[in-house]
Amino acid sequence: MEQNYTILDIRSLVKRDWPDVERIYKAGILTGSATFEITTPTWAKWDQNHLEHSRWVADNGKVLGWVALSPVSDRCVYGGVAEVSVYIDPKERGKGIGKMLLTKVIESSESNGIWTLTAGMFPENAGSIALHEKCGFRKIGYREKIGKLFGVWKDNLIYERRSKVII
Repeated sequence: MEQNYTILDIRSLVKRDWPDVERIYKAGILTGSATFEITTPTWAKWDQNHLEHSRWVADNGKVLGWVALSPVSDRCVYGGVAEVSVYIDPKERGKGIGKMLLTKVIESSESNGIWTLTAGMFPENAGSIALHEKCGFRKIGYREKIGKLFGVWKDNLIYERRSKVII
């Protein structure tokens, strides 16, 4: 059930948010259904791996979730393609925060020349799949046993959203 927050700020993610961003990311890692990562990176590494634009947090006095983009390649032809990461505090999931963050990152990505957003998800991550589909992503692929997580082969679904603004 979605809860509408009357006081919720979607604002730029900055370095001082890292402890909360890392906490939320770690909670996602611990589910075993959000990422192949098993530890969180340092702020410096995270910062280096994500685009400077289109980093957002949902904040109501405390960070409830975050979204950011990573380049898919350093080749110039892929300069308009980015991968989405979106994580919500476990206590705040199902309240519409993910949709607000994903909507915001779509808008900001387009204003920064991104024409395609991609996302990889484990098939069992029904919440993430539903969120991305609500925001216009479509399934374009399935990678069977693409990697191991804690010794178990995992499949990965590939979703993408093509901009209707940048053609």
